[in-house]
Amino acid sequence: MKPTVIIVACLSILLSSHTLSATLRMAFDADPISLDPHEQLSEGTLQFSHLAFDPLLRWQQNGTFEARLATHWQAMTPSTTRFFLRQGVTFHSGHPLTSADVVYTINRLKHSADFRAMFDTIQSAKIIDDYTFDVISAKPNPLILNIMTYVFPMDKAFYQGKDEIVKYGETFASRHVSGTGPFILEKRELGSRMEFKRNPNYWDTASPGNVDTLISTPIHTDATRLAALLSGDVDFIFPISPIDIQRTQQTTGIQLVTMPSTRILLLHMNQTRRKEFRDVRVRKAINLAINQSLIVDKILRGYATPAGQLSPNRFLGHVAELQPDYDLQQARQLMKAAGYEQGFRISMMAPNNRYTNDEKVAQAVAAMLAKINIKADLKTLPKAQYFKEFDDRSADMMMLGWQSDTMDSNNLFEFIIACTDAKTGLGAYNASEYCNPSITDDIRQANQELNPERRLRLLQGIEKTLYQDSAIVPLYWQFLTWAAKDKVKIQDVINDRNYPYIGDLIIEE
Repeated sequence: MKPTVIIVACLSILLSSHTLSATLRMAFDADPISLDPHEQLSEGTLQFSHLAFDPLLRWQQNGTFEARLATHWQAMTPSTTRFFLRQGVTFHSGHPLTSADVVYTINRLKHSADFRAMFDTIQSAKIIDDYTFDVISAKPNPLILNIMTYVFPMDKAFYQGKDEIVKYGETFASRHVSGTGPFILEKRELGSRMEFKRNPNYWDTASPGNVDTLISTPIHTDATRLAALLSGDVDFIFPISPIDIQRTQQTTGIQLVTMPSTRILLLHMNQTRRKEFRDVRVRKAINLAINQSLIVDKILRGYATPAGQLSPNRFLGHVAELQPDYDLQQARQLMKAAGYEQGFRISMMAPNNRYTNDEKVAQAVAAMLAKINIKADLKTLPKAQYFKEFDDRSADMMMLGWQSDTMDSNNLFEFIIACTDAKTGLGAYNASEYCNPSITDDIRQANQELNPERRLRLLQGIEKTLYQDSAIVPLYWQFLTWAAKDKVKIQDVINDRNYPYIGDLIIEE
């Protein structure tokens, strides 16, 4: 080898070593329940997916799409989109990524209890060649690219034959992982620690990220999580309790980043469990008795937006005049008119480490319901236990937070509001057991309506009907709050969906 070549090679090694030399110690409020990216449609699962897997495309901070494993795409017909796959990508196992892996993944998503409602509009995926595939919708699909952000190709050769999806179960996919992502999972202690190393064969050599080692520790308590950051035990945390925001802002060497999000917090009133909830007057009384603005001001310190509907103002279905109402006198009159002036007792469940101040919010709601003589026996649980109870519909009233997967109103409706259908996945998170067939028909129509004006009328019509029916109790759209050491440049990788792109994170020396 010539001396100049040796020098260049040595410089390359040194630069590479410097570039990938940082360790990130991260503490979020919970860790994913499983390593299977299709077991649970949750924030924790998707955060993990962006570490160990890669999507076909992903959202950028400005709301546009960024090509990832798919380099580009084109509409072949109104119902068929052709995608072109990045070449030279390998899974952690060493297997090459091909179209067969993507088609396998889409078919698996269509069989996931949590994801199938989103993928029900996709009829099939077809291999054209090793790096080209078509996604065929049953009918014209206005959200095809939005949906494809949830396709994190799985290693067919690694998983096939042992890829059963069992929610909260013990399966091969829940314990083993082979993705294409920037990090390889090296160690997992469920509920206490996950350790990752940078993928040495990662395809995205243009990524500015310099994190070589990632240690993720779930810390459930807000105060303990912040204390870990302030003491230097961790570098990056989420979330920050509203009561700790001022202290965090005033701490030298610590940065705080806040951002409004489109995640809606709501309460389900189970109409199957309780006949009282089948009376629209009772449901309306409950909505009127809950003071969303007070909850936002006093418990969340203004770091949320009170909600009177599911759709935030950036979504097509948002109806400006549907504002949260608080009228205790009218609520009491409605309870009396419905024959429940003396009230009744209900069971109520909420998580205590999933959403910002979720337990305190639930306690406030219970106190407000008591003012119309509804006694709520509140039970709060950690996230890991709560969502099993939620799936089982274990209480009369249950709390849920939902970030629209497609950044569109209809995703809220198809999961939270549609009549429950295990075959299609519609209504998978409808713990109200509310069923209005005309709404479900409109949801299906909106999933294939390409005319923006007609689609707007459909989605806004659903919001108006839900408001009139008081089908659920919208509470607020939450803010997202992160904190990190100043040297950790989180502002470049966070987004309003709360899937930080840690692969691109820069930690300054």
